[in-house]
Amino acid sequence: MDWILTREAVITLAVLGAIPAVAASVLQMRGNISIMRAKQLNYVSYGLMTLSMVLFIVVGLRTQ
Repeated sequence: MDWILTREAVITLAVLGAIPAVAASVLQMRGNISIMRAKQLNYVSYGLMTLSMVLFIVVGLRTQ
C-alpha cells in the first residue's frame, strides 16, 4: 500500500484527473456529448484530483 504514497502515484492521479476534464470540455464544445455527460466527466476529474491532493498532503505530513 506504500506505492500509493509515492510521488509518482500522486502525479499520475493528478494527470489522470486532468484528462477527463479536458475531454469533457473538448467533446462538449464539438457537440459530441451532452452537458450532463460533461458534468459527469468533470465530477470524475474532481474526484481524482481531490484524491491526488489528499495524498500529497498525507505524504507531506508523513515526511516531517
